[in-house]
Amino acid sequence: MTTVRGTVTELNLFSKELNEEMKMLVYLPATYSPLYKYTLLIAQDGKDYFQLGRIPRLADELLSNKEIENMIIVGVSYKDVEDRRRKYHPHGEENDAYIRFLAHELVPYLDEHYPTYHMGMGRALIGDSLGATVSLMTALKYPNTFGKVLLQSPFVNEKVLDAVEDFTQPHLLSIYHIIGLQETEVKTTDGKVKDFLKPNRQLHETFDQKGFSSFYDEFDGDHTWKHWQPDLKRALKLMF
Repeated sequence: MTTVRGTVTELNLFSKELNEEMKMLVYLPATYSPLYKYTLLIAQDGKDYFQLGRIPRLADELLSNKEIENMIIVGVSYKDVEDRRRKYHPHGEENDAYIRFLAHELVPYLDEHYPTYHMGMGRALIGDSLGATVSLMTALKYPNTFGKVLLQSPFVNEKVLDAVEDFTQPHLLSIYHIIGLQETEVKTTDGKVKDFLKPNRQLHETFDQKGFSSFYDEFDGDHTWKHWQPDLKRALKLMF
């Protein structure tokens, strides 16, 4: 059976919160029609998910086989590692503004221009490393806007653990969470080497204690797309 290809287009949206033009990629399924409703998946590290993660091709395949629900995927791109850190890192200078951009600017724009479900469970965030971190922090701040979060090897620090600990509505969020067994010495963008495994295990325990609906797995591998890319199929099938 031949897989019908969806389309990928570029979208630029000026953000007042960040005072800059945000560049994005938008995947629409091959059978896209404004008459249907679509789940929304917003990916941080947008270009990486579209190119290294090959998420449009994967969505084509899963949709053709009717293995996932109809979805629109929007990848938000970053300019460079410094820009990424400013926006995604819990202590980044533009982190709060970026989170507001996602909830207050991007979602209303997408809801207005595409036939989306206007509710939390119809919207998901995905990211790897710091992109996963900002996805989680955004969902914790706006659980009525984003009901699902897919975390591939998130960076976890005290601020992240505290935010999960202080969260009072775990029933609103559904979480997919993976970390690699070899992620004990990850070189971060600030040139330091950090253990990602231990804090991710703490994060998982906190999700469990708080009663989140969460899927957790530790894969045999390190902090790279070599492992995140093949994991995407399971992630999408489980969450959608």
